[in-house]
Amino acid sequence: MTDQNQNIPQFDKSKFTNQPYVKRIEKPWGYELHWVPVNTPYMGKIEHINAGARLSLQVHDKKQESWFLMNGRAKVVWENEQGELIETEIQPGQGYTCALGQQHRLVGITDCDIIEVSTPELGTTWRLEDDYARPDETPEQRKIERGEE
Repeated sequence: MTDQNQNIPQFDKSKFTNQPYVKRIEKPWGYELHWVPVNTPYMGKIEHINAGARLSLQVHDKKQESWFLMNGRAKVVWENEQGELIETEIQPGQGYTCALGQQHRLVGITDCDIIEVSTPELGTTWRLEDDYARPDETPEQRKIERGEE
């Protein structure tokens, strides 16, 4: 052991896991594959959006997210600096980030898969418009929708 390694703190190895993780969550617009375990300080998921389907027009109070298109075609409808909703087709090889409080919705132009990384799934998601008449996503509603009751 070198002197440099002697400064590494001791970690509780009982918290280590070498097991893979994925949880599929059915959505009316497609499905999500969560690949980061619950209670981790970040979230990673793949959103499969069916052709022509739209997520709710939403705004978050505590969650910030970024997207990366894996395959297919998709667009994001989101608020610009003037508060107007604009449409941006998501380009392959580019990342897109939504700010806290920025209205947004993802739309599948074709069947598509989008990687989403975000802060933890906390707070409220206000569904300003929703093709599936779902209520706002509070922490309690989130558990119901994910079968975590």
